[in-house]
Amino acid sequence: MLSANEQSRYQKQLILPEIGVPGQEKLAAAKVLVIGAGGLGCPVLQYLAAAGVGTLGIADADNIEISNLQRQVLYTEEEIGQSKALTAAKKLISLNPNIKIQTHIVYIDSTNALELLRDYDIIVDGSDNFATRYLVNDACIILSKPMVSGAVYKFEGQVSVFNYKKGPTYRCIFPEPPNANESPNCADIGVVATLPGIIGTIQANEVIKIIIGIGEVLSGRLLVIDTLTMNTHIFNFKLIEANRNITQLKDSPQYCTPVIKNIDYEELKQLLTQDTEIQLIDVREMEEHEIGNIGGINIPLSIFDSSLHLLDPGNRIILYCSSGVRSLHVAKLLLQKGFINVVNLSNGINHITGI
Repeated sequence: MLSANEQSRYQKQLILPEIGVPGQEKLAAAKVLVIGAGGLGCPVLQYLAAAGVGTLGIADADNIEISNLQRQVLYTEEEIGQSKALTAAKKLISLNPNIKIQTHIVYIDSTNALELLRDYDIIVDGSDNFATRYLVNDACIILSKPMVSGAVYKFEGQVSVFNYKKGPTYRCIFPEPPNANESPNCADIGVVATLPGIIGTIQANEVIKIIIGIGEVLSGRLLVIDTLTMNTHIFNFKLIEANRNITQLKDSPQYCTPVIKNIDYEELKQLLTQDTEIQLIDVREMEEHEIGNIGGINIPLSIFDSSLHLLDPGNRIILYCSSGVRSLHVAKLLLQKGFINVVNLSNGINHITGI
């Protein structure tokens, strides 16, 4: 039974004969997990919250960065350094207090995927890497969950629905992850600001269709749109039964090498006031640190490799030196060691007055 508030809020949907009260009640009862609260996740979450999907899960362990704001329109500059999942949850509840939001501040992998996905009806893949897409696809097969997938690259976007009613899977059209030579480097991938909004909105539309049981779902069909020409194509593909024979998860190689994030001193000062989970590290020699520094702990480059036990992988690690050269070297070392959230203070601190 819809409340008076809900009847007013969803009036434009309720008068659609394809939706009506029964459809709106189905939306209210649905549980949808959105993996990634970035360029695709933002519009998906906003429209599903506005449409009245009863429970939305947000899985994202990243924090907001200034480079996100060009396309992740759920966030503002004042929120740089804050958790994407927690910030998104707060705003979605403000948009629609009738729904429930569950946040999962984790990086999804083979050890937690099944547990994370199990309690949701539909999974939306808004990730930005092949390893996660294949992992989520395989988890959805094991759990018999539909996966609404989107991808963006420069001016082109793709949308499809996999494993819908045990239909074609992601591997039926993309059998294996690309190898290192075929996968573009993360730093080289650009995207026009509007494209994630277009693709994410289409993903949200597919979710609504699946929940209510209306229209023709993009199962066995890949929608491709080129926003430079506005040409669209639909590619049909069939189920390959062998691709459903997945009984356990394994992590795929992540060929898209993590990018070293660079910030300037003004950005650093802002982050330090907003984020308590930062480990600031001066990689200069001890005598340099004693002459002048901007805080943090001192782990010289010369002994850094033997001092990794002093670092907390769960924190954002920000490195600095005199010019940015030594700290960049350490940042590369940490990425090779498996650290993910590594930031370099570009140009170092030599130009900062008072140091």
